[in-house]
Amino acid sequence: MNHQLELAYIGLEVTDPGALGALLTDVVGLVPGETATDGSATFRNDGRTRRVHVQEGSRDDCSVLAFEAVDDEAFEKVAASLEAAGFPLTEGDREEAVARGVDRLVHTESPWRLRFELVQGLAVAETPFSSNLVKGGFQTDGVGAGHTAIAVTSFEDSERLLLDGLGMVQSDWIETEIMDGIELEVRFYHCNERHHSIAVAKLPLDLGKSLHHFQVETNDRDDVGFAFDRAWSAGLEFANGLGLHDNEGAFSFYVTSPAGFLVEVGHGTKKVYAPWDGNRRYDSISRWGHQPIPRS
Repeated sequence: MNHQLELAYIGLEVTDPGALGALLTDVVGLVPGETATDGSATFRNDGRTRRVHVQEGSRDDCSVLAFEAVDDEAFEKVAASLEAAGFPLTEGDREEAVARGVDRLVHTESPWRLRFELVQGLAVAETPFSSNLVKGGFQTDGVGAGHTAIAVTSFEDSERLLLDGLGMVQSDWIETEIMDGIELEVRFYHCNERHHSIAVAKLPLDLGKSLHHFQVETNDRDDVGFAFDRAWSAGLEFANGLGLHDNEGAFSFYVTSPAGFLVEVGHGTKKVYAPWDGNRRYDSISRWGHQPIPRS
């Protein structure tokens, strides 16, 4: 496995940071981190200082997506590949690096209406990670914070960034009909043992938002069920109830956040290996479940 990158953190700009923060802590089970120097609220799901940044703004969408290089050599190699693929990099200043909690940061404009950051040295927190709600913790070691799914209208620029720039490998893809003849195509990409750190969904029309969902993965299957119960008790809207993904093997559910994008809590995502020979087409998103759950 050519392990050079891990998902470092996601930055979210939302109109109601308090409501999103309550979802992340009281339902998902993340724990608050320190307020960043740029004023962002931060949240942890492991021993790093910050995995989610939440800032107030009108976007109600992802504003930053960052991947961490595992060492100096990987940083320089990936940075050179991004430049060669047509994504010019700007060196972040010290103030930006401090706000993100990293030693080094470069950034570029992505095809997804958000800023992509390549970072190194995401800080380790002074206190060990402990969540009163997720006793088993989250799976992040060697694979990063979780995964994201981005909605696009064209794959070409996305694949140039992911495959040529970041050196990712396609894990597999889904082609299915979602409603009334509308076709959905989703492609999944890995950069370490996690089945995918990012998925790209090709949509027939522009929804005006980039982030479909971001996912965190629990170490214990029961912690998915406990989170589901908390979401149910909180009266949240379930975009998809409990189910099992066919291609990646994850047991999960999705809730709609106050900002409109989805948050997925899952367990059991399959690991990929090298050389990867599982790149094939699936014709369904889920083996079972993941049905919408009406609340009224």
